[in-house]
Amino acid sequence: MSLSARITLGASLILAVFLVLTGLALDRAFHESARSARQERLLGQLYLLVGAAEVDAHGKLSMPAVLPEARFSLPGSGLYAHVTDAAGGEVWRSVSAFGTHTPFEARLAAGAKRFEERAGAAGEKYFLSSLGVVWTGGGSRHAFTFSISENMNEFDAQIRHYRKNLWGWLGAMALLLLLAQLMALRWGLRPLRNAAEELAAIEAGRQDRLTGRYPREISQLTDNLNSFLSHERERQKRYRDTLADLAHSLKTPLAVMRGVLSEKPPGTQMEAMLAATVQEEVQKMERIVDYQLQRAATVGQSSRLVPPVAVGPIAARIADSLRKVYRDKDAELKLAVDDSILFRGDEGDLMELLGNLLDNACKWCRRTVRLSAAISDGELVLSVEDDGPGIEASSIKEILRRGIRADQTVPGHGIGLAVVRDITQAYGGEIEIGTGTLGGAAFTVRLPHRP
Repeated sequence: MSLSARITLGASLILAVFLVLTGLALDRAFHESARSARQERLLGQLYLLVGAAEVDAHGKLSMPAVLPEARFSLPGSGLYAHVTDAAGGEVWRSVSAFGTHTPFEARLAAGAKRFEERAGAAGEKYFLSSLGVVWTGGGSRHAFTFSISENMNEFDAQIRHYRKNLWGWLGAMALLLLLAQLMALRWGLRPLRNAAEELAAIEAGRQDRLTGRYPREISQLTDNLNSFLSHERERQKRYRDTLADLAHSLKTPLAVMRGVLSEKPPGTQMEAMLAATVQEEVQKMERIVDYQLQRAATVGQSSRLVPPVAVGPIAARIADSLRKVYRDKDAELKLAVDDSILFRGDEGDLMELLGNLLDNACKWCRRTVRLSAAISDGELVLSVEDDGPGIEASSIKEILRRGIRADQTVPGHGIGLAVVRDITQAYGGEIEIGTGTLGGAAFTVRLPHRP
């Protein structure tokens, strides 16, 4: 998962949790506030009922025809009143309560108050507010319980309407915050995207260092990358120069030894055998030196700083050289390489790879050698065929056997194929040897290809 996706996902989860908790808190606060408001209103209406009531000397309670709240006089209005005596018997009921099964409080102690939610006989919910009252007069005390019930349908509708608006606004706010977050994230991560684009340009060979201006937090990283790129190029140059010096240092004494051995013919048979043996060993040492130097100089996948190399021009240069080398053989080299095919690696490695394959094919062909290159399934496929005698299956196994030394190469093939094998392995590829369409050997090299 990308850094941008990680930050977006994390921030979105935090935002979602925050908004959900905020919504739940606001919903709870509104619910409690609305419920308290209902409780205070019903208690106020109870006091008005108590104030409007009259009790005679015999303890008979009477209510005026016109009540303080008009809904008490409307049947089925949703607001109902009820009064009971000390024994719990009904002494008065509002007009709105006739014909209903509204829950009421039967009896409360004097001065007691109660507010609760209660279900009616039909399953509807009601707010029930009750108050215990005592009238004194003429030396007697008369206790009554005043109750008011209010249907909760209106209250529930109010809560639903609030929740709809609340979650609608919170959802809109979440969307706006998410868009703002994405814009801020895109703006904040822009330097990293620029750095990634510059690194891709360096890898593609379009530039050799990071040149953009970056924030303080990233500039140290980009400076270190530039320093690393510079040191890497210097190291590669120094490494190749050292290898070239080593090659000259080793080959010169060997050339001198060969020259001395060939100056005078040996006097005895033993001297002749000794000279031949030393001559053979010198040649073997030269092959080993060539092989190890070429193997050490292979860049392979250890560096991705080199620019891509077009296969066609390299193949054409090698083919022109080999046509001159094998002029007496009148070898015909055919190239089937598109100009758009690129090799993602070191140019020297590509020249060693193609040079050894084509040289080996020219050495063994009767007349025709063909090189083809293509990109297939994320791989660069290089195929070299000839019309020569081909290679036996047992020899193929020896050539491809890993760990083979230069002085143990298959007779007739020298160190060239061993170098091809090592370069191919250095790039994480594979080599196949078989019979081609021309009737001779076919060498197919498959290398990973990055677009």
